[in-house]
Amino acid sequence: MKTYKMSKERFPEFIELVKTKGQLYGPVKGNGKYSFEEIKNYEDLDFDYQRTVMGPKKFLTPPKYPTLRFIKSGQADVFVSDEPQIVMGVHPCDIHAINILDRLFLGNIKDPYYEKRRNNLIIIGHSCFPDENCVCTSTGTDIVEDGFDLFFTELTGYYLVWVGSDKGLSIAIEAEEILTEEIGEEEIQEYVKWQQKRSNMFKSEIPSFKYLADIIHLNYDSKVWEQFGDKCLSCGTCSLVCPTCNCFNVEDRIDMNAEGGVRERILDSCTLPYYSMVAGDHDFRPDRTSRLKLYYTHKLKEYIGRWGTPGCVGCGRCVTYCPVDINVLSVSEALFEEVCELPEACDL
Repeated sequence: MKTYKMSKERFPEFIELVKTKGQLYGPVKGNGKYSFEEIKNYEDLDFDYQRTVMGPKKFLTPPKYPTLRFIKSGQADVFVSDEPQIVMGVHPCDIHAINILDRLFLGNIKDPYYEKRRNNLIIIGHSCFPDENCVCTSTGTDIVEDGFDLFFTELTGYYLVWVGSDKGLSIAIEAEEILTEEIGEEEIQEYVKWQQKRSNMFKSEIPSFKYLADIIHLNYDSKVWEQFGDKCLSCGTCSLVCPTCNCFNVEDRIDMNAEGGVRERILDSCTLPYYSMVAGDHDFRPDRTSRLKLYYTHKLKEYIGRWGTPGCVGCGRCVTYCPVDINVLSVSEALFEEVCELPEACDL
């Protein structure tokens, strides 16, 4: 992995260079919250944030988009344009989330709509500091080594710029006048101290996370699910803001003149009513408890069994946005408290 150093004073020049590569998006603050929006002016960028409401998955699996247009005489797939999209300011946990989506949609059977968007996407990561809702140290996603094109670590008066792909290297080569490979002992020491400082700032963790999948498996009929099911609003907020949730529905919409129509892919959630409805009006999960249980066992247990890593990246969005305090932290704590007569017994 190639690494450069860049003065913060030259950062606006870098932004202008990147904007020539495609549509640039980055973190923008509005109404007290952050979201990835198109960047017209350098001043709109705000890297001093913990999380956006929705992660960069909206560039890969948008909430709603057409996949097919049809008329009586035929049909045609609908793909996005070839114009690249550059998303800047992506945190390590969200880059890990993109890696998870890549494994799902670019595996043995590739999703052509996802693949087109992914090939057109340039990811420029940015360092961050945690708040009380970040649990990415528990999920091992607080540091990222792949899945990005460039990654900026912000230090005193300068950035360390890590190259993670051929796309990133191509941009770095074009920016050679504002980048330098001269990184000395002083910069290395500051980087190590910065990492130590960041690690010490984490305030929350999922208790004994490495055992959580086993606890869920061995205590599958736990009463904890009923307790949370009684609270759950089935609003779908957890799935909407989760950077790895990707369930979708497919709907055909016919034009009013009945001459044609469009097939759309729409973001869905296994926590919503009727998600598990099949032909004959049979619902496999009619109650909130069973749907909530499916959501968390898949994310914290089944995904590990299939891929070796959890489907949670510890971004803290569910902790931040669930209106009734049902999230990866509260659920895991409740599961451990139930199986431990005393907190000390499970090293909580």
